[in-house]
Amino acid sequence: MADHKRKGSSASLSDADDVQMQSSSSAYKNAQGTALALAKRPKTDNNTALIKAGPKRTSGLQAPIMQLSGHSGEVTTCRFSPDGTHLASGSADKQVFLWNTYGDCSNYGVLQGHKGVILELQWMPSGDRLITASADTSVAIWDTTTGERIKRCRRHTEAVNACSPLSFGTGDDDVFISGADDGMLLFWDARERRPVNTIEHGVPITSVAAAQSGNMVYSGSLDNCITGWDVRNTSEPSLILRGHSDSVMGISISPKTGNYLVSTSLDNTVRLWDLRPYCRLPNRCERVYTGAPHNFERNLIRPAIDRDETMVASGSADRTMTIWNLRSGEIKYKLPGHKGCVTQVDFHPQEPIVLSGSIDRTMFLGEI
Repeated sequence: MADHKRKGSSASLSDADDVQMQSSSSAYKNAQGTALALAKRPKTDNNTALIKAGPKRTSGLQAPIMQLSGHSGEVTTCRFSPDGTHLASGSADKQVFLWNTYGDCSNYGVLQGHKGVILELQWMPSGDRLITASADTSVAIWDTTTGERIKRCRRHTEAVNACSPLSFGTGDDDVFISGADDGMLLFWDARERRPVNTIEHGVPITSVAAAQSGNMVYSGSLDNCITGWDVRNTSEPSLILRGHSDSVMGISISPKTGNYLVSTSLDNTVRLWDLRPYCRLPNRCERVYTGAPHNFERNLIRPAIDRDETMVASGSADRTMTIWNLRSGEIKYKLPGHKGCVTQVDFHPQEPIVLSGSIDRTMFLGEI
């Protein structure tokens, strides 16, 4: 968004770069990140534990808590890959780090090429590609196997705050959407030179998400609303979710059924919305969660819903991750550890593991 802190400058490049794989981004750079196990496994002798302390382990992590560091700027976005074996992080240092989730959580690759802060990243359905949105007014799609940049997409005129796969449910790795401070929602196909569709929203867009079918896309913006668009007819919105009293800063759709959308806002609330066609609630707002405040920094904070659709999580300016029971709204966990605003949280797609990234330049992996 317009007043979000960005340490990188925007760049204006020629259209020829759309199809070129520059040397700076055509291969992995040397890995720079490190991982620290904050709680180790008990010592063993002939596979028999000599010391047994704490609750029973619930995941395959090397330790119950792992701290990942290496970025030289604020961590603005981080997510697990679709199968959960890897994760990616984007930062104000204009780089994307690729990590292994298990073992030593090694940083096995660095993607470079953006000229501004990376404000959001998303894995494509196969897990072999990644898309990134940047303050340099561009969106890029990357091959995570080779480290090459497949394409840079430049039609936005201001910082690109958000991106999302368009057809995650159908497994299409080529189509995605982006939203920016210029108020434009653009539809991209990696095989095409220019956007395949354009929606002019009129106010800066901070966040985007797409239904699993790809038939509906949603945008959060500075007008305090979440707007739903039917991709088959984008001349006018098909749904507007009203309830927040300040700018929407992040949205996410439930991964299992796609029936729910969660949003964060500068009004210091997190809201759960019912997207089902025959919703009994007039405004579709099923639950309002509190306990995850914003502050004067006005950071983009991305929420998440777990794989079983029983928990909602969000970061906050109080340096914690908060996890609520989706139905009751009761706080289940309030997880400390970071030294700055928590900008992104994500749930592992298969195990009870949560991921958080912060402006303190670090991430935590923890089992719950």
